[in-house]
Order: sequence, then structure tokens, then C-alpha cells
Amino acid sequence: MLSASGIIKNYGDLPILKGVDLQIQAGELVAIVGASGAGKSTLLHILGTLDRPDSGEIFLDGEALHQFKASQLSAFRNRSIGFVFQFHHLLPEFTALENVCIPGFIANKPKKDVEKRAKELLGILNLNSRLDHKPSALSGGEQQRVAVARALMNSPKLLLADEPSGNLDSANAADLHSLFLTLKRELHQTSIIVTHNTELSNMADRTLVMKDGLIS
Repeated sequence: MLSASGIIKNYGDLPILKGVDLQIQAGELVAIVGASGAGKSTLLHILGTLDRPDSGEIFLDGEALHQFKASQLSAFRNRSIGFVFQFHHLLPEFTALENVCIPGFIANKPKKDVEKRAKELLGILNLNSRLDHKPSALSGGEQQRVAVARALMNSPKLLLADEPSGNLDSANAADLHSLFLTLKRELHQTSIIVTHNTELSNMADRTLVMKDGLIS
């Protein structure tokens, strides 16, 4: 479903990615591991079109993302890619339900359909009783689950997570790891997770090791 070839990225004179090749099948849960500075997050951001490679090709479901213009990429991201980061980035003035609804509203979907989808997702993530709570009233684990629900709002083809449990205690991290398996099993969600957490990488279908800007 996802194919990347010859991905090169430099920041000034510093080479970060040195010709990465990658293929992900639909429904796979893939972990990317490696030392800090290996290029993991840079690769994830490029696969998610948050950054552009200096050279190389990326295809998602047959669409050539490397050929898209900036305006096309923005709409494509909203429609087809979900993101979960180490810090949840929830908007503090909005409730859990409202935060989850935002990607749907950006996609100009009907309010009734968006709110129904948001409630379904929050229910799957065991947050039915927290719909009207703002982030400050939620635990760290609950905040991250709201962020996952938001990432799934538009039924993305690809879910990308960058150290999603890095800011959680061990119990909440374990719950989040189980959640990724649930998403794979029940929603057949395709996910790529950058992580330093061995327990999470061991749950994946495949673990890719990055070293010095390449998948080793």
C-alpha cells in the first residue's frame, strides 16, 4: 500500500536520510527503531508529507505523493493520513469530543456525521464518559487516546505515530500499545510507529532498524 524508494534528505550539509527504501502492506503494524539521530522521525514526517525529500519517490495506494503540490498534500493528509505524536497536541479550549471532530470539520463533512463518528471512536477507546471533558481534566493516557481518536477521524489509510508512548507512564504506555493491536485487529488499520519502546516494537508485525540514515 505504501512504497518509498531512494528517499534522500539533507539539512544543509548534514545528510539525514541516505536513500531509504520501504514497503508497507495494507493492514500491517510496522515499528521503526534505532538510536537517536538515525533519521526515524525525519522518515516518518516525509512518509506523512509533513516534509519533502530532496529526492526519491513515495506512493500511497498508487498516488505519487512526491509529485503533489503543497495544496494537494494538505487535503491528502487530512483525508488519508492520521498522526499521533509523543505530545498529544490537543487544543485546550475544546472538549475531547470537539478535539476529535476537528479533522472532520476541516474535511467539510456534515456536523451530524462527524459527531457520530467521533463518539464511536471515543467509545472504542473507552472514553464514553469523558466526551465533555477538556484536556486539563483528562489523564495523560486519556489525552493520548483522544489524540488517537482524532487521528482516526477521517478513516485514514495510514496511521503514523512518533514515540506515542514516550510521555506516558508504564501502565498507560501498555494500554496504548494494546490499543494499536486493537486497531489492527478490529479496524485493519495500517500503522507505522517510531519508538524506543521494546515492548511496543515486539508487538509489531515487522520491526525495521534504522542506522545512519538507512534501514539496516
